[in-house]
Amino acid sequence: MKYDKSPELKEKISILPDTPGVYMYFDAAGTVIYVGKAKNLKRRVSSYFNRTHDNIRTALLVRNIADMKYIVVPTEQDALNLENSMIKEYQPRYNVLLKDDKSYPWIAVTNEMYPRVFMTRHHIKDGTRYYGPYTNTAVARTVLELIGQLYPIRTCRLPITPDYIAREKGRLCLQYHLHKCRGCSTGDIDASP
Repeated sequence: MKYDKSPELKEKISILPDTPGVYMYFDAAGTVIYVGKAKNLKRRVSSYFNRTHDNIRTALLVRNIADMKYIVVPTEQDALNLENSMIKEYQPRYNVLLKDDKSYPWIAVTNEMYPRVFMTRHHIKDGTRYYGPYTNTAVARTVLELIGQLYPIRTCRLPITPDYIAREKGRLCLQYHLHKCRGCSTGDIDASP
């Protein structure tokens, strides 16, 4: 089935760049009906219009596309993040995934005297560094396990500061006895620079 689209839409599709980005499809009323990401915008968007779709949902989507916009981003990771946030914002009818409050997991390294390393789905602007996102939670967990095998990392949430250590409030935890932590809560090791 060939999809007849307006000359304006055909023109937009013909000048799409071969770069990563996010695209949005609009219906005739101007409502966002789909948000997608692409490693190559031109190839991905063109694929919707250059072939017949066996999936009824996709065929209905393509039939209802009246306009499109796109945003170029530097990397595929940026496209992934932008797509995620735009789906949550617009709640497009034809997007099935990522509409809930969940987002992709990240590995966080806190900006503390003794940094913690853990998986999270939320960003806090407190100097914590985030690595990811990971589209597969199992992969993120595997990375954390590998880090934990190579480096004993702190997992407790104690607010370890020089004052905390000076007051001698910390105790050696189970993780220390399992050789998974070096005794941060008692100040037994030097803090990282």
